[in-house]
Amino acid sequence: MPLVDSKEMFKKAYEGHYAVGAFNVNNMEIIQGIVEAAIEEKAPLILQVSAGARKYAKHIYLTKLVEAAVEDTGLPICLHLDHGADFEICKDCVDGGFTSVMIDGSKYPFEENIELTKRVVDYAHNKGVVVEAELGKLAGVEDAVKVASKDATYTDPDQAVEFVERTGCDSLAIAIGTSHGAYKFKGKPELDFARLEKITNLLPGYPLVLHGASTVIPSFVEECNKYGGKLDGAQGVPEDMLLKAGTFGVCKINIDTDLRLAMTASVRKYFVEHPGDFDPRQYLGPAREAIKAMVAHKMRDVLNCSGKA
Repeated sequence: MPLVDSKEMFKKAYEGHYAVGAFNVNNMEIIQGIVEAAIEEKAPLILQVSAGARKYAKHIYLTKLVEAAVEDTGLPICLHLDHGADFEICKDCVDGGFTSVMIDGSKYPFEENIELTKRVVDYAHNKGVVVEAELGKLAGVEDAVKVASKDATYTDPDQAVEFVERTGCDSLAIAIGTSHGAYKFKGKPELDFARLEKITNLLPGYPLVLHGASTVIPSFVEECNKYGGKLDGAQGVPEDMLLKAGTFGVCKINIDTDLRLAMTASVRKYFVEHPGDFDPRQYLGPAREAIKAMVAHKMRDVLNCSGKA
């Protein structure tokens, strides 16, 4: 089975009131852990690659690893570019085998965002590739994405309708209070569900996307800190809020930080408990299992997409 795009995934997710997990990948063990969870849970799957991942592992290595996962498992996997900063990187990924790309023009004024997004949509659609765009700015830090809290802006529902109509983008990432990184909230976590409901009602049947949606699972933070880490104050989006978002028009939920924490907590623990070991397979094997268990939990208990593949 070849790579697939997200159109059918999102149609089923919207109608079934659940969300598809989009998990960021950087190396073989992360890919394997995620894919093994998807097999176990019989869940739809999006593997996404950021600019930082392409810089770290190179485009060709990541695409070949994902192609190997498809060949090995037969899973319908969508390969997605996360936070494409400009037309050129989107074009490279469209031409380089991706089935979905995101153009992030949220840093530009509304009209410039529309112009850039429309240019990517026209090129990608001509090649049979779907496009995600973003309207509104999420705070936080993730790879090359850095937005201060004071510069974050929520998505305007009426602008969202105009944006989708004028660009023809296939899905839209919206800002309702989530943020990138491990330090999403200083106080009580809150998402603007009234805003989400309004956007959903104004764009019926249209797939919305939540970025910055890792929970920053407390047990991982505690384990990291127990074995030498310094992650005091790390806090993410509560899982019950993500489950609720999936009952609206949110069809795709991005998860990256929780993957990093699962792997890092496992590796830190292994090094402390096995100081004499030095074979990467000895500590990356358990880290892969930690990712698998976390992703399976997300699919089953948070995204509600188990059994939907």
